[in-house]
Amino acid sequence: MLERFIENHQFNYIREQVETIRDSRKKSLPSSVLQAVIDLANAKIAFLFPEATSAQLAMLDVSKLQTDEAYDGFIDELRPHVRSFPQVSEQQVKKMFPKQKKLRLPDAAELNVNRMSYMSWNDLRSNRKYILCEKNHQLIGIELKASSNAKKNICAFCNQLAEVSYCVTITKAKQAKNPDYYKAIGTYICTDSASCNENMTNLDALMTFVETALKE
Repeated sequence: MLERFIENHQFNYIREQVETIRDSRKKSLPSSVLQAVIDLANAKIAFLFPEATSAQLAMLDVSKLQTDEAYDGFIDELRPHVRSFPQVSEQQVKKMFPKQKKLRLPDAAELNVNRMSYMSWNDLRSNRKYILCEKNHQLIGIELKASSNAKKNICAFCNQLAEVSYCVTITKAKQAKNPDYYKAIGTYICTDSASCNENMTNLDALMTFVETALKE
């Protein structure tokens, strides 16, 4: 049975480290410097998997890669081991967003669940954006109001320059002195969530934003 032990953002990070080694080889660096680059990349990758078995660590070892074909083959061999995003039913979505009676999931054929750290789709009729992600193996979701004016900026989730929209959500947190007060938080997020998922190398910003939005 194929073991899927790599998360999407971890796969992206590994790919980033492989590209660093590939570029370093092309610069004709002294062998000692190149070896240091390779050793550091291996250490960074291993750090992502503190509970990895010896077989898994061997699979993740980049020290013997020397050609473009080897780099590409290494990445291709890891792809089947990337964990898929959980299947989401329309009933689950309706439960997370009970006020949105006509809310529908995006077309499953358009979603690459093997390359997702989070699921997101836009409701163009209302300029709303919906985000689903996992926390402690449970699906959580937030609803945001998205600006209709997209522009080039740094996405808060993937930290890449991309076409982004300013998205705002209302937190559940209340002030003791004013229980009717709800705080709005906003940030720039990629309008194309598929591209965003392809570039994410950690979940820190995503989870901080979602946890802040849901904090009571």
